[in-house]
Amino acid sequence: MYPLLFRAVLSRFDPEFAHHAGMAVIRVLGVPPFSWATRAVTRPDPSLSVEALGLTFPSPFGIAAGFDKNAVGVRGLAALGFGHVEVGTVTAIPQDGNPKPRLFRLIADRAVINRMGFNNEGADAAARRLATLRRGAPDTVIGVNIGKSRVVEVENATADYVASATRLAPLADYLAVNVSSPNTPGLRGLQAVETLAPLLRAVKAASGSTPLLVKIAPDLPDDEITAIAQLAVDEGLAGIIAHNTTISREGLLTEAAVVEAAGAGGLSGAPLKERSLQVLRLVRDAVPEDFCVIAVGGVETPSDVQERLDAGATLVQGYTAFLYRGPFWGREINRGLIALRRRAR
Repeated sequence: MYPLLFRAVLSRFDPEFAHHAGMAVIRVLGVPPFSWATRAVTRPDPSLSVEALGLTFPSPFGIAAGFDKNAVGVRGLAALGFGHVEVGTVTAIPQDGNPKPRLFRLIADRAVINRMGFNNEGADAAARRLATLRRGAPDTVIGVNIGKSRVVEVENATADYVASATRLAPLADYLAVNVSSPNTPGLRGLQAVETLAPLLRAVKAASGSTPLLVKIAPDLPDDEITAIAQLAVDEGLAGIIAHNTTISREGLLTEAAVVEAAGAGGLSGAPLKERSLQVLRLVRDAVPEDFCVIAVGGVETPSDVQERLDAGATLVQGYTAFLYRGPFWGREINRGLIALRRRAR
């Protein structure tokens, strides 16, 4: 049903407009009695629960940052069966992001190019919503992804991240430092170990007891990925999120002219699958067994998720395939994982 709706109707709308329309529906699904009815058919099987970061995740599969930038759809996404929701990216200072259009579908590749530019309402607005969520949905696992405000110079990035961490860490189940988006000038330069180490140290101090993770880019050389993984362990972080979108355009099925017309931005979706597995294995080999590794990139089916778990992921996140699979994607993944595990016995 949904694939037909997507082809006939949704694919004709501007992608960003379609996303906001979808979020409006998701917000409704998070409100009783709609949430009760939704949870009745989407609740993950108890056997899928995962203990990580000192928390209990009802499913290993969650929604990646970028989908709910302002913490407005958390209850609806949880009702749809996702084991956790990572909100953001949130910046200390509210910002509009890059000029529109800034989100493009590559339907032949089941992929998306975005150059959103951390459009969000800022840390104070997110904190107010999270405080309300903590009262109304205390069992929902909520991560908060923080990034650098665009108006802040790179040399002042640490103080900017610390400001966000101080405001948001007390309200988050975990905090993720995003230094890997390709859509904020100079941001990826912060991944250099000599720059990243003091930044993570300062943010960790500001985060208190809240678990801190760092989100890396897939475009880094393998040795730099290993070095960051080792740095995260040395600095006492709780985990790594591997990984963000890519600036690569290799191996796409979409016509080159269409890809070129979309322009700069991060590519996400099915084309990242192979590199995602490579990065996951690099990180897993570089960190202790009990270190949390969240795999992101190219995930679409239950088999994709199980493959990441088998390769050492503690948890798995998705985003882009929601566009192509529809609102019951989380349920599809959870039920598929149960079926795969039963067949493997």
